[in-house]
Amino acid sequence: MSLSAAFTNALSGLTVSSKMAQVVSSNVANAMTEGYGRRTVETSAVSAGGVGYGVRIDGVTRQVNESLIQDRRLADAAAGEAGVVADFYASIEDMIGDPTSDSSLSAKMANFESALVEAASSPDSTGRLTTVVNTAKTVAEQLNSMSDDINDIRLGADQQIGKQVDLLNSTLSQVDDLNDAILKASTNGRDAAALMDQRQALIDQISEIVPLQVYQRDNGQVALYSTNGATLLDGKAYEIGYSTSGRMAPNFSLEGGTLSGLTINGEPVSTTSNGALGGGTLSALFEVRDELAPAAQEQIDSVARDLIERLGASGADTTITSGSAGFFTDAGSAFDSTDELGLAGRIEVNELIDPSEGGEVWRVRDGLYASTAGDVGNSTLLNGIADALIESRSASSSAFGGTSYSASGLMSELLSNYSSARQSAEMTESYTTAKQDALVEKELSLGVDTDQELQSLLQIEQSYAANAKVMQTLDTLMQQLLEI
Repeated sequence: MSLSAAFTNALSGLTVSSKMAQVVSSNVANAMTEGYGRRTVETSAVSAGGVGYGVRIDGVTRQVNESLIQDRRLADAAAGEAGVVADFYASIEDMIGDPTSDSSLSAKMANFESALVEAASSPDSTGRLTTVVNTAKTVAEQLNSMSDDINDIRLGADQQIGKQVDLLNSTLSQVDDLNDAILKASTNGRDAAALMDQRQALIDQISEIVPLQVYQRDNGQVALYSTNGATLLDGKAYEIGYSTSGRMAPNFSLEGGTLSGLTINGEPVSTTSNGALGGGTLSALFEVRDELAPAAQEQIDSVARDLIERLGASGADTTITSGSAGFFTDAGSAFDSTDELGLAGRIEVNELIDPSEGGEVWRVRDGLYASTAGDVGNSTLLNGIADALIESRSASSSAFGGTSYSASGLMSELLSNYSSARQSAEMTESYTTAKQDALVEKELSLGVDTDQELQSLLQIEQSYAANAKVMQTLDTLMQQLLEI
Protein backbone atom coordinates (compact mmCIF):
# COMPACT_ATOMS: atom_id res chain seq x y z
CA MET A 1 0.00 0.00 0.00
CA SER A 2 1.32 3.41 -0.91
CA LEU A 3 1.77 6.18 1.65
CA SER A 4 -0.99 8.20 -0.01
CA ALA A 5 -3.42 5.26 0.20
CA ALA A 6 -2.54 4.73 3.83
CA PHE A 7 -3.01 8.42 4.50
CA THR A 8 -6.41 8.38 2.80
CA ASN A 9 -7.49 5.32 4.81
CA ALA A 10 -6.46 6.86 8.11
CA LEU A 11 -8.01 10.25 7.34
CA SER A 12 -11.35 8.71 6.35
CA GLY A 13 -11.21 6.59 9.51
CA LEU A 14 -10.73 9.71 11.63
CA THR A 15 -13.64 11.44 9.86
CA VAL A 16 -15.97 8.47 10.38
CA SER A 17 -14.92 8.04 14.02
CA SER A 18 -15.52 11.70 14.67
CA LYS A 19 -19.00 11.50 13.13
CA MET A 20 -19.82 8.35 15.08
CA ALA A 21 -18.73 10.00 18.33
CA GLN A 22 -20.96 12.96 17.54
CA VAL A 23 -23.95 10.68 16.85
CA VAL A 24 -23.39 8.60 20.01
CA SER A 25 -23.17 11.79 22.08
CA SER A 26 -26.47 12.93 20.58
CA ASN A 27 -28.06 9.56 21.38
CA VAL A 28 -26.96 9.69 25.02
CA ALA A 29 -28.02 13.32 25.44
CA ASN A 30 -31.50 12.59 24.04
CA ALA A 31 -32.08 9.23 25.70
CA MET A 32 -35.14 10.62 27.53
CA THR A 33 -36.33 12.98 24.80
CA GLU A 34 -39.86 12.14 23.65
CA GLY A 35 -40.02 11.15 19.99
CA TYR A 36 -36.25 10.87 19.60
CA GLY A 37 -35.13 8.05 17.30
CA ARG A 38 -31.72 6.49 17.91
CA ARG A 39 -29.19 7.43 15.22
CA THR A 40 -26.60 5.21 13.59
CA VAL A 41 -23.93 6.11 11.04
CA GLU A 42 -24.09 4.09 7.83
CA THR A 43 -20.70 3.57 6.12
CA SER A 44 -19.27 1.71 3.16
CA ALA A 45 -15.78 0.85 1.89
CA VAL A 46 -14.09 2.92 -0.82
CA SER A 47 -11.80 1.22 -3.31
CA ALA A 48 -10.24 1.90 -6.67
CA GLY A 49 -8.50 -0.64 -8.88
CA GLY A 50 -8.73 -3.23 -6.16
CA VAL A 51 -6.97 -0.96 -3.65
CA GLY A 52 -8.81 0.20 -0.53
CA TYR A 53 -9.09 3.93 0.00
CA GLY A 54 -10.80 3.98 3.38
CA VAL A 55 -14.47 4.39 4.22
CA ARG A 56 -17.15 6.94 3.46
CA ILE A 57 -20.22 8.09 5.36
CA ASP A 58 -23.38 7.12 3.47
CA GLY A 59 -25.65 8.90 5.93
CA VAL A 60 -27.14 8.96 9.39
CA THR A 61 -30.07 6.58 9.85
CA ARG A 62 -32.88 7.11 12.33
CA GLN A 63 -33.67 3.75 13.95
CA VAL A 64 -37.38 3.37 14.88
CA ASN A 65 -39.87 0.51 14.92
CA GLU A 66 -42.76 1.94 12.91
CA SER A 67 -45.00 -1.06 13.58
CA LEU A 68 -44.55 -0.75 17.33
CA ILE A 69 -45.12 3.01 17.23
CA GLN A 70 -48.34 2.43 15.26
CA ASP A 71 -49.60 -0.06 17.88
CA ARG A 72 -48.71 2.33 20.69
CA ARG A 73 -50.55 5.18 19.00
CA LEU A 74 -53.69 3.07 18.67
CA ALA A 75 -53.36 2.23 22.36
CA ASP A 76 -53.04 5.96 23.14
CA ALA A 77 -56.34 6.59 21.37
CA ALA A 78 -58.13 3.70 23.09
CA ALA A 79 -56.85 4.78 26.52
CA GLY A 80 -57.86 8.38 25.87
CA GLU A 81 -61.36 7.36 24.78
CA ALA A 82 -61.83 5.09 27.80
CA GLY A 83 -60.59 7.81 30.14
CA VAL A 84 -63.14 10.36 28.90
CA VAL A 85 -66.02 7.90 29.35
CA ALA A 86 -64.84 6.77 32.80
CA ASP A 87 -64.51 10.38 33.96
CA PHE A 88 -68.06 11.09 32.82
CA TYR A 89 -69.58 8.19 34.74
CA ALA A 90 -67.56 9.09 37.83
CA SER A 91 -68.87 12.66 37.60
CA ILE A 92 -72.49 11.51 37.42
CA GLU A 93 -72.01 9.12 40.33
CA ASP A 94 -70.49 11.92 42.42
CA MET A 95 -73.38 14.17 41.40
CA ILE A 96 -75.96 11.70 42.70
CA GLY A 97 -73.87 11.20 45.81
CA ASP A 98 -72.96 8.41 48.19
CA PRO A 99 -76.10 7.42 50.16
CA THR A 100 -74.07 7.67 53.39
CA SER A 101 -73.42 11.35 52.68
CA ASP A 102 -75.88 13.99 53.85
CA SER A 103 -75.45 15.81 50.54
CA SER A 104 -76.61 12.87 48.41
CA LEU A 105 -79.96 12.69 46.65
CA SER A 106 -80.89 9.53 48.55
CA ALA A 107 -80.11 11.15 51.92
CA LYS A 108 -82.21 14.22 51.09
CA MET A 109 -85.10 12.00 50.01
CA ALA A 110 -84.78 10.04 53.25
CA ASN A 111 -84.89 13.31 55.22
CA PHE A 112 -88.07 14.30 53.38
CA GLU A 113 -89.74 10.98 54.17
CA SER A 114 -88.64 11.16 57.82
CA ALA A 115 -90.00 14.71 58.10
CA LEU A 116 -93.40 13.48 56.87
CA VAL A 117 -93.47 10.70 59.45
CA GLU A 118 -92.54 13.12 62.23
CA ALA A 119 -95.12 15.66 61.09
CA ALA A 120 -97.81 12.94 60.98
CA SER A 121 -97.05 12.11 64.61
CA SER A 122 -97.66 15.74 65.57
CA PRO A 123 -99.69 17.41 62.79
CA ASP A 124 -100.35 20.49 64.89
CA SER A 125 -96.63 21.40 64.90
CA THR A 126 -95.91 24.28 62.54
CA GLY A 127 -92.20 23.59 62.94
CA ARG A 128 -92.57 20.01 61.73
CA LEU A 129 -94.74 21.05 58.80
CA THR A 130 -92.11 23.63 57.90
CA THR A 131 -89.46 20.89 58.04
CA VAL A 132 -91.51 18.87 55.55
CA VAL A 133 -91.50 21.80 53.13
CA ASN A 134 -87.81 22.54 53.63
CA THR A 135 -86.70 18.93 53.15
CA ALA A 136 -88.88 18.67 50.03
CA LYS A 137 -87.17 21.80 48.71
CA THR A 138 -83.74 20.23 49.21
CA VAL A 139 -84.81 17.26 47.07
CA ALA A 140 -86.03 19.57 44.30
CA GLU A 141 -82.94 21.75 44.56
CA GLN A 142 -80.70 18.67 44.32
CA LEU A 143 -82.44 17.67 41.10
CA ASN A 144 -82.11 21.26 39.83
CA SER A 145 -78.39 21.21 40.61
CA MET A 146 -77.88 17.84 38.91
CA SER A 147 -79.60 19.12 35.77
CA ASP A 148 -77.36 22.20 35.79
CA ASP A 149 -74.29 20.00 36.28
CA ILE A 150 -75.23 17.83 33.31
CA ASN A 151 -75.58 20.96 31.19
CA ASP A 152 -72.13 22.03 32.41
CA ILE A 153 -70.69 18.63 31.49
CA ARG A 154 -72.18 18.87 28.00
CA LEU A 155 -70.95 22.44 27.56
CA GLY A 156 -67.50 21.43 28.82
CA ALA A 157 -67.40 18.55 26.33
CA ASP A 158 -68.49 20.91 23.55
CA GLN A 159 -65.70 23.35 24.39
CA GLN A 160 -63.14 20.56 24.67
CA ILE A 161 -64.15 19.36 21.22
CA GLY A 162 -63.45 22.86 19.90
CA LYS A 163 -60.00 22.89 21.51
CA GLN A 164 -59.16 19.45 20.14
CA VAL A 165 -60.28 20.40 16.64
CA ASP A 166 -58.10 23.53 16.82
CA LEU A 167 -55.18 21.38 17.99
CA LEU A 168 -55.79 18.90 15.18
CA ASN A 169 -55.80 21.61 12.53
CA SER A 170 -52.71 23.38 13.84
CA THR A 171 -50.79 20.12 14.33
CA LEU A 172 -51.70 18.78 10.90
CA SER A 173 -50.45 22.06 9.42
CA GLN A 174 -47.17 21.69 11.31
CA VAL A 175 -46.77 18.09 10.13
CA ASP A 176 -47.37 19.27 6.57
CA ASP A 177 -44.69 21.94 7.00
CA LEU A 178 -42.26 19.35 8.37
CA ASN A 179 -43.01 17.08 5.43
CA ASP A 180 -41.88 19.90 3.13
CA ALA A 181 -38.78 20.56 5.23
CA ILE A 182 -37.86 16.86 5.25
CA LEU A 183 -38.33 16.68 1.48
CA LYS A 184 -35.99 19.63 0.96
CA ALA A 185 -33.40 18.22 3.37
CA SER A 186 -33.49 14.81 1.70
CA THR A 187 -33.14 16.17 -1.81
CA ASN A 188 -30.26 18.40 -0.72
CA GLY A 189 -28.44 15.58 1.05
CA ARG A 190 -28.90 17.04 4.56
CA ASP A 191 -29.70 15.04 7.68
CA ALA A 192 -33.47 15.17 8.30
CA ALA A 193 -33.54 13.00 11.44
CA ALA A 194 -34.20 15.89 13.84
CA LEU A 195 -37.13 17.00 11.68
CA MET A 196 -38.50 13.47 11.76
CA ASP A 197 -38.27 13.49 15.56
CA GLN A 198 -40.37 16.65 15.67
CA ARG A 199 -42.88 15.18 13.26
CA GLN A 200 -43.21 11.98 15.29
CA ALA A 201 -43.93 13.98 18.46
CA LEU A 202 -46.61 15.97 16.63
CA ILE A 203 -48.25 12.84 15.22
CA ASP A 204 -48.26 11.37 18.72
CA GLN A 205 -50.30 14.39 19.87
CA ILE A 206 -52.88 13.73 17.16
CA SER A 207 -53.07 9.99 17.78
CA GLU A 208 -54.78 10.29 21.17
CA ILE A 209 -57.46 12.56 19.69
CA VAL A 210 -58.00 10.51 16.53
CA PRO A 211 -56.49 7.02 15.98
CA LEU A 212 -54.22 7.16 12.94
CA GLN A 213 -52.70 5.11 10.19
CA VAL A 214 -49.37 6.55 9.02
CA TYR A 215 -48.26 5.78 5.48
CA GLN A 216 -44.72 6.41 4.26
CA ARG A 217 -44.32 8.41 1.09
CA ASP A 218 -41.26 9.17 -1.07
CA ASN A 219 -38.33 11.18 0.33
CA GLY A 220 -39.30 10.66 3.99
CA GLN A 221 -42.74 12.22 3.78
CA VAL A 222 -45.82 10.69 5.43
CA ALA A 223 -49.59 10.64 4.86
CA LEU A 224 -52.06 10.49 7.73
CA TYR A 225 -55.43 8.73 7.63
CA SER A 226 -57.83 7.94 10.46
CA THR A 227 -58.27 4.24 11.16
CA ASN A 228 -61.83 4.62 9.86
CA GLY A 229 -60.59 5.90 6.52
CA ALA A 230 -60.76 9.70 6.69
CA THR A 231 -57.91 11.57 4.99
CA LEU A 232 -56.20 14.02 7.33
CA LEU A 233 -53.00 14.72 5.43
CA ASP A 234 -51.78 13.45 2.10
CA GLY A 235 -49.80 15.97 0.10
CA LYS A 236 -51.67 18.69 2.00
CA ALA A 237 -53.37 19.07 5.38
CA TYR A 238 -57.14 18.71 5.40
CA GLU A 239 -59.22 21.25 7.37
CA ILE A 240 -61.51 19.97 10.13
CA GLY A 241 -64.48 22.24 10.82
CA TYR A 242 -66.37 22.73 14.09
CA SER A 243 -68.21 25.52 15.93
CA THR A 244 -68.46 25.62 19.73
CA SER A 245 -71.65 26.59 21.50
CA GLY A 246 -71.76 29.54 23.89
CA ARG A 247 -74.31 27.90 26.16
CA MET A 248 -76.11 24.60 26.73
CA ALA A 249 -79.67 23.50 27.45
CA PRO A 250 -81.26 20.02 27.75
CA ASN A 251 -83.02 20.44 24.39
CA PHE A 252 -79.82 21.31 22.49
CA SER A 253 -78.87 18.56 20.07
CA LEU A 254 -76.87 17.81 16.96
CA GLU A 255 -79.97 16.53 15.18
CA GLY A 256 -81.90 19.68 16.03
CA GLY A 257 -79.17 21.90 14.60
CA THR A 258 -78.44 23.67 17.88
CA LEU A 259 -75.08 21.92 18.29
CA SER A 260 -72.28 21.60 15.76
CA GLY A 261 -71.03 18.46 14.09
CA LEU A 262 -67.74 17.89 12.28
CA THR A 263 -66.69 18.56 8.71
CA ILE A 264 -63.55 17.62 6.79
CA ASN A 265 -62.80 20.11 4.03
CA GLY A 266 -66.40 21.28 4.32
CA GLU A 267 -67.98 17.83 4.05
CA PRO A 268 -70.01 16.64 7.10
CA VAL A 269 -68.77 13.47 8.78
CA SER A 270 -70.22 11.25 11.49
CA THR A 271 -69.24 12.10 15.08
CA THR A 272 -69.85 8.62 16.54
CA SER A 273 -67.16 6.16 17.64
CA ASN A 274 -67.66 4.35 14.32
CA GLY A 275 -67.49 7.59 12.35
CA ALA A 276 -64.67 8.99 10.25
CA LEU A 277 -62.77 10.37 13.26
CA GLY A 278 -63.98 7.85 15.84
CA GLY A 279 -62.01 5.86 18.38
CA GLY A 280 -60.14 8.54 20.36
CA THR A 281 -60.88 11.35 22.78
CA LEU A 282 -62.64 13.44 20.11
CA SER A 283 -65.41 10.92 19.45
CA ALA A 284 -65.62 10.15 23.19
CA LEU A 285 -66.36 13.83 23.88
CA PHE A 286 -69.11 13.74 21.25
CA GLU A 287 -70.47 10.62 22.94
CA VAL A 288 -70.59 12.47 26.26
CA ARG A 289 -72.22 15.55 24.74
CA ASP A 290 -74.74 13.83 22.48
CA GLU A 291 -75.46 10.44 24.07
CA LEU A 292 -74.29 9.82 27.63
CA ALA A 293 -75.17 13.16 29.19
CA PRO A 294 -78.62 13.38 27.49
CA ALA A 295 -79.32 9.84 28.78
CA ALA A 296 -78.41 10.99 32.30
CA GLN A 297 -80.71 14.00 31.86
CA GLU A 298 -83.51 11.69 30.78
CA GLN A 299 -83.11 9.56 33.90
CA ILE A 300 -83.12 12.43 36.40
CA ASP A 301 -86.07 13.93 34.51
CA SER A 302 -87.84 10.61 35.06
CA VAL A 303 -87.11 10.84 38.80
CA ALA A 304 -88.51 14.38 38.88
CA ARG A 305 -91.63 13.31 36.97
CA ASP A 306 -92.17 10.42 39.35
CA LEU A 307 -92.15 12.79 42.34
CA ILE A 308 -94.54 15.22 40.67
CA GLU A 309 -97.00 12.49 39.69
CA ARG A 310 -96.93 10.70 43.06
CA LEU A 311 -97.97 13.91 44.82
CA GLY A 312 -100.19 15.30 42.08
CA ALA A 313 -103.88 15.17 41.16
CA SER A 314 -104.13 11.39 41.43
CA GLY A 315 -102.42 11.31 44.82
CA ALA A 316 -103.54 11.56 48.42
CA ASP A 317 -104.44 15.27 48.29
CA THR A 318 -108.01 15.39 47.00
CA THR A 319 -107.97 19.18 46.78
CA ILE A 320 -105.65 18.93 43.78
CA THR A 321 -107.74 18.74 40.63
CA SER A 322 -106.71 17.63 37.15
CA GLY A 323 -104.66 20.33 35.48
CA SER A 324 -103.60 21.91 38.78
CA ALA A 325 -100.05 21.95 40.09
CA GLY A 326 -99.40 19.47 42.90
CA PHE A 327 -96.98 19.32 45.82
CA PHE A 328 -94.10 19.49 43.34
CA THR A 329 -94.53 21.70 40.26
CA ASP A 330 -92.95 22.27 36.88
CA ALA A 331 -91.53 25.77 37.43
CA GLY A 332 -94.68 26.69 39.37
CA SER A 333 -97.14 25.15 36.91
CA ALA A 334 -98.80 21.80 36.42
CA PHE A 335 -96.62 19.23 34.67
CA ASP A 336 -97.29 18.61 30.97
CA SER A 337 -96.39 15.02 30.08
CA THR A 338 -95.33 16.12 26.60
CA ASP A 339 -92.66 18.42 28.06
CA GLU A 340 -90.53 16.14 30.21
CA LEU A 341 -87.12 17.07 28.82
CA GLY A 342 -85.24 19.20 31.34
CA LEU A 343 -87.91 18.69 34.04
CA ALA A 344 -85.30 18.01 36.73
CA GLY A 345 -84.03 21.54 36.21
CA ARG A 346 -87.52 23.01 36.65
CA ILE A 347 -89.04 20.99 39.49
CA GLU A 348 -89.83 22.99 42.62
CA VAL A 349 -92.08 22.90 45.65
CA ASN A 350 -95.50 24.50 45.19
CA GLU A 351 -95.37 28.10 46.39
CA LEU A 352 -98.74 27.58 48.16
CA ILE A 353 -96.91 25.67 50.91
CA ASP A 354 -93.59 27.56 50.80
CA PRO A 355 -93.45 30.36 53.41
CA SER A 356 -90.54 32.01 51.57
CA GLU A 357 -92.92 32.48 48.61
CA GLY A 358 -95.86 33.64 50.73
CA GLY A 359 -97.32 30.15 51.16
CA GLU A 360 -98.77 28.52 54.27
CA VAL A 361 -97.40 25.27 55.70
CA TRP A 362 -100.80 24.15 57.08
CA ARG A 363 -101.74 23.28 53.49
CA VAL A 364 -99.32 20.33 53.70
CA ARG A 365 -101.63 18.91 56.39
CA ASP A 366 -105.03 20.08 55.11
CA GLY A 367 -104.65 20.19 51.32
CA LEU A 368 -102.93 22.49 48.84
CA TYR A 369 -106.12 24.10 47.66
CA ALA A 370 -108.10 23.96 50.93
CA SER A 371 -110.04 27.18 51.53
CA THR A 372 -109.26 27.25 55.25
CA ALA A 373 -107.11 25.43 57.75
CA GLY A 374 -108.65 22.22 59.06
CA ASP A 375 -108.33 20.07 62.15
CA VAL A 376 -104.79 20.55 63.49
CA GLY A 377 -104.80 16.97 64.78
CA ASN A 378 -105.65 15.37 61.42
CA SER A 379 -102.66 13.46 60.03
CA THR A 380 -104.51 11.64 57.23
CA LEU A 381 -103.01 13.65 54.37
CA LEU A 382 -99.49 13.55 55.82
CA ASN A 383 -99.71 9.77 56.09
CA GLY A 384 -101.14 9.64 52.57
CA ILE A 385 -98.22 11.62 51.18
CA ALA A 386 -95.75 9.36 52.99
CA ASP A 387 -97.54 6.26 51.66
CA ALA A 388 -97.49 7.67 48.12
CA LEU A 389 -93.70 8.00 48.32
CA ILE A 390 -93.15 4.43 49.47
CA GLU A 391 -95.70 2.95 47.06
CA SER A 392 -94.09 0.69 44.47
CA ARG A 393 -95.04 1.83 40.97
CA SER A 394 -93.66 1.97 37.46
CA ALA A 395 -92.11 5.21 36.32
CA SER A 396 -94.20 6.86 33.61
CA SER A 397 -91.25 7.65 31.36
CA SER A 398 -89.21 4.97 29.62
CA ALA A 399 -85.85 5.75 31.22
CA PHE A 400 -86.20 2.97 33.82
CA GLY A 401 -88.27 0.50 31.82
CA GLY A 402 -91.35 -1.10 33.35
CA THR A 403 -89.93 -2.08 36.74
CA SER A 404 -91.77 -0.82 39.82
CA TYR A 405 -90.00 1.29 42.45
CA SER A 406 -90.75 3.46 45.44
CA ALA A 407 -89.62 7.08 45.14
CA SER A 408 -86.43 6.42 47.11
CA GLY A 409 -86.00 3.08 45.32
CA LEU A 410 -86.00 4.86 41.97
CA MET A 411 -83.26 7.15 43.20
CA SER A 412 -81.28 4.18 44.48
CA GLU A 413 -81.67 2.52 41.09
CA LEU A 414 -80.34 5.69 39.46
CA LEU A 415 -77.22 5.53 41.63
CA SER A 416 -76.84 1.79 41.09
CA ASN A 417 -76.98 2.20 37.31
CA TYR A 418 -74.25 4.82 37.27
CA SER A 419 -72.13 3.05 39.86
CA SER A 420 -72.15 -0.10 37.70
CA ALA A 421 -71.45 1.92 34.55
CA ARG A 422 -68.56 3.69 36.27
CA GLN A 423 -67.01 0.42 37.44
CA SER A 424 -67.32 -1.09 33.95
CA ALA A 425 -65.81 2.03 32.36
CA GLU A 426 -62.93 2.03 34.84
CA MET A 427 -62.21 -1.63 34.06
CA THR A 428 -62.03 -0.75 30.37
CA GLU A 429 -59.81 2.21 31.18
CA SER A 430 -57.49 0.02 33.31
CA TYR A 431 -57.17 -2.51 30.49
CA THR A 432 -56.47 0.06 27.80
CA THR A 433 -54.03 1.95 30.04
CA ALA A 434 -52.17 -1.26 30.90
CA LYS A 435 -51.86 -2.07 27.20
CA GLN A 436 -50.67 1.46 26.50
CA ASP A 437 -48.08 1.29 29.29
CA ALA A 438 -46.78 -2.06 28.04
CA LEU A 439 -46.32 -0.71 24.51
CA VAL A 440 -44.67 2.48 25.78
CA GLU A 441 -42.27 0.39 27.85
CA LYS A 442 -41.47 -1.82 24.87
CA GLU A 443 -40.93 1.23 22.68
CA LEU A 444 -38.57 2.73 25.24
CA SER A 445 -36.66 -0.55 25.50
CA LEU A 446 -35.94 -0.33 21.76
CA GLY A 447 -34.81 3.26 22.07
CA VAL A 448 -31.47 4.58 23.27
CA ASP A 449 -29.61 2.20 25.59
CA THR A 450 -27.05 4.46 27.28
CA ASP A 451 -24.89 1.52 28.43
CA GLN A 452 -24.67 0.21 24.88
CA GLU A 453 -23.97 3.70 23.54
CA LEU A 454 -21.11 4.20 26.02
CA GLN A 455 -19.61 0.84 25.02
CA SER A 456 -19.81 1.94 21.40
CA LEU A 457 -18.11 5.19 22.34
CA LEU A 458 -15.16 3.24 23.79
CA GLN A 459 -14.79 1.34 20.52
CA ILE A 460 -15.01 4.59 18.57
CA GLU A 461 -12.28 6.11 20.74
CA GLN A 462 -10.06 3.08 20.09
CA SER A 463 -10.68 3.36 16.35
CA TYR A 464 -9.93 7.07 16.46
CA ALA A 465 -6.74 6.44 18.39
CA ALA A 466 -5.64 3.76 15.93
CA ASN A 467 -6.21 6.00 12.93
CA ALA A 468 -4.46 8.85 14.69
CA LYS A 469 -1.50 6.53 15.35
CA VAL A 470 -1.39 5.66 11.62
CA MET A 471 -1.38 9.37 10.79
CA GLN A 472 1.42 9.96 13.27
CA THR A 473 3.45 7.10 11.80
CA LEU A 474 2.87 8.38 8.27
CA ASP A 475 4.04 11.82 9.36
CA THR A 476 7.24 10.33 10.78
CA LEU A 477 7.89 8.40 7.57
CA MET A 478 7.33 11.49 5.45
CA GLN A 479 9.76 13.46 7.60
CA GLN A 480 12.39 10.74 7.20
CA LEU A 481 11.89 10.66 3.43
CA LEU A 482 12.29 14.41 3.23
CA GLU A 483 15.53 14.24 5.19
CA ILE A 484 17.14 11.85 2.72
